[in-house]
Amino acid sequence: MLRALLHGSFRPRRRGPRRADESGLSAVDWHHPQWLAIGILIVVFSCTDALLTLALLERGAYEANPMMAPLVAGSAVAFAVVKIALTAGGVVALTQLARLRAFGRVRVGVLLYLVLAIYGALMAYEFGLLNAL
Repeated sequence: MLRALLHGSFRPRRRGPRRADESGLSAVDWHHPQWLAIGILIVVFSCTDALLTLALLERGAYEANPMMAPLVAGSAVAFAVVKIALTAGGVVALTQLARLRAFGRVRVGVLLYLVLAIYGALMAYEFGLLNAL
């Protein structure tokens, strides 16, 4: 499957499913450019979130995420690398699944927009905290 994924990324053949009822992960090997734009924005927002988090920590704030708190306490570089890698991996997975339906109803692509909106709200909140401190 990995070989097919890599091959299809550079030489896409199927821009749509061959049959009307086909909706599996391997049904398509080309994705609309909008998903690239949304994915890049999410990763950029994640990078900005990491920088804002580190700036807030320097001003006396603490990391509220219990899974990331040990990384922040250890090394800022490790924190940023892990955060961005996890986000990028999630974006790639959601992009591959963008045409499928999550929970039987909602297209997974809508979840990408939701993640982008959540990151936007988080950054607005962090900028507000920076102004307050």
